[in-house]
Amino acid sequence: FNQLCAFKAKSGHCDVSTHDVQNKSLGQWVRQQRLLYKRNVLSSDRKQQLNSIGFIWDPLEHTWDEHFDQLCTFNAHNGHCNVSKNDERKKPMGNRVSRQRESYKKNTLSASRIEQLNSIGFIWAIRDHSSENE
Repeated sequence: FNQLCAFKAKSGHCDVSTHDVQNKSLGQWVRQQRLLYKRNVLSSDRKQQLNSIGFIWDPLEHTWDEHFDQLCTFNAHNGHCNVSKNDERKKPMGNRVSRQRESYKKNTLSASRIEQLNSIGFIWAIRDHSSENE
């Protein structure tokens, strides 16, 4: 835990990769903590300790939430969520929006994510929506 605190002080986060050669054993320890947490066998003291330093339990979910927040900001400024993949400055966000639509079509997007996106007026079938407005 102390090594993780030192890593965070230096890097600003607790997400240590197992591929980080300099911190490989710490990355494995972080992965183990997440696994124990997921299995619900991590002690409450350890959970509290890790929470106190801003430990991210699910990095993928955390990243999705950060991207959703960015989309909410875009929506607030533009009045819609239709981010163009052609705008170089917004290309990563446009690609993420496109992937959400693809996942929705394939029925691989979770109900909670669909609900989140619906809550900000996300349009799932952009072609259908644009033809309604013509």
